[in-house]
Amino acid sequence: MMSSKRKCNRDIEQRGKKKEKREETTEISEIIVATDVKEKVKEAWRKNEQCTHGGIEVDCNPFPHCVLRNFIQDQTFVENLQRELLNLNFHDKSNDLYKFKQSDDLKKRKEPYIAGLRAVLFQQFRSWLAEVLQVELEPTVDISCAKYEYTDILLCHDDELEGRRIAFILYLVPAWDQADGGTLDLYSTDENYLPQKVVKSLVPSWNTLMFFEVSPISFHQVSEVISEEKCRLSVSGWFHGRSLDRPPRHIEPAPPRSPHLPRDEELLFEWINPVYLDMGYQEQVQEEFEETSEILLKNFLKEDKFKEVNEALKQNEIRWVRRGPPNKRRYERADQQGLPPCVSACWELLSSEAFFLLLSNFTGLKLHFLAPGNDEEEGEAEEKEGGGREENGEGAEGSSTGCPAVTAAGRPQEVKEKAKTSREDSTPVCRGEVRRWGHGDYTLVHDTDLDNTEFALDLLLHCGCEDWQTEFGGFTSYIANGEDEELLTVNPENNSLALVYRDKETLKFVKHINHRSSTVAGNRHHGNAFYDFSFVYYE
Repeated sequence: MMSSKRKCNRDIEQRGKKKEKREETTEISEIIVATDVKEKVKEAWRKNEQCTHGGIEVDCNPFPHCVLRNFIQDQTFVENLQRELLNLNFHDKSNDLYKFKQSDDLKKRKEPYIAGLRAVLFQQFRSWLAEVLQVELEPTVDISCAKYEYTDILLCHDDELEGRRIAFILYLVPAWDQADGGTLDLYSTDENYLPQKVVKSLVPSWNTLMFFEVSPISFHQVSEVISEEKCRLSVSGWFHGRSLDRPPRHIEPAPPRSPHLPRDEELLFEWINPVYLDMGYQEQVQEEFEETSEILLKNFLKEDKFKEVNEALKQNEIRWVRRGPPNKRRYERADQQGLPPCVSACWELLSSEAFFLLLSNFTGLKLHFLAPGNDEEEGEAEEKEGGGREENGEGAEGSSTGCPAVTAAGRPQEVKEKAKTSREDSTPVCRGEVRRWGHGDYTLVHDTDLDNTEFALDLLLHCGCEDWQTEFGGFTSYIANGEDEELLTVNPENNSLALVYRDKETLKFVKHINHRSSTVAGNRHHGNAFYDFSFVYYE
């Protein structure tokens, strides 16, 4: 009996092992692999022409891509695959570019239907692609699963990364309509290979695979999912091969900067809350700023002045200009020539000589010749004599202003390089704009603006954001270069002046403003927007 029981247990164990290793098999739809169809797709792709045959569509506008409907023959297999995928653990993914849920790498998953999908993609479909596209594909394939739900999005990008040759997406969605969002939007490009506008939107559909060639012009996005009930489930990844040649990236001209306007301190007394003009209070602000590299000054403008500006920004007389390109930013900037008088006056305040000096008092930065230099000359003399601050235990990397910077560690840090540049003769300058933010607006961190790689003081003064909620997006996030973790978040708040000093390794973005901003019950922002004065100051 004992021996028989052990044998029974071994049989159960063996069956369990076999079950774990079992792989469900399937094949691509017969019409896709039919010889005549393959030749038609091959010819259309080679000639950059359009071709439609049954559920297959080839199109090279705005860049080469192909849609294969009813991709997998066995519908039962697809249903079981969907069930396995939905049972996976998903991780929230959120940064400047996207917000959705993603599974772990599917290359090592042992579920039978996921393993079966891998087999058909990595073997049969990869061979089909190589033959039809006349391209050599490596064994390497990236593959994962993504869930897009209400307000999830993937903003404009081109997918280019060393080794990626063909991108693919297999949709496992319920009945889907364009009004649900979640479309795959394809962008046209200009002469500088920059995206311009969406020229084609592909609506996800059950058991449909779409693929495209990764190239310098393959700009696309997953539009925001608007449906609150449906889940946009997909399996996606890249087949690897020799990357296409890429032209040099276009570098945008740096925005113009200007020295301060010659306006005296009377402007400060006219506009600014008197508490911030008290010298004792300014010392407190500077002490806090030098500890953290950032500060929020609430009720900054006098109440009547803020109310006047707040109302004027909502007037139709302002000409708003859309800023792009969409792989870097999307928001509206006011034409400075047509600003209402009180908005122009506020602009002058933030650009004025008196305000430059006030900022120096708030931050310790030398933005005015009257600002104290923190004994700069004495520090230089000590360095020459070998008696610098490091030996005195006060930190060798002190800047001449004594002001730290937001750093990758998320802590204030004296910056040696800043000390060098601050000793050079230079005229403090600034640049600024009045911006309008609404549903769908954002900025991305991989902006090639040269001024984003310099030490700088950022200023934000928000207007029109009554009852704004963080879940809407629209907040400004600071991160360390190469990291997703936030160092600092500045939320829109009426009449609050945010000051942030950043170093060369600190990047920033404005989070995509989502559908909630216009649909939350009781929200006063329906069909409207909020505004900010955005200025950057350089010593």
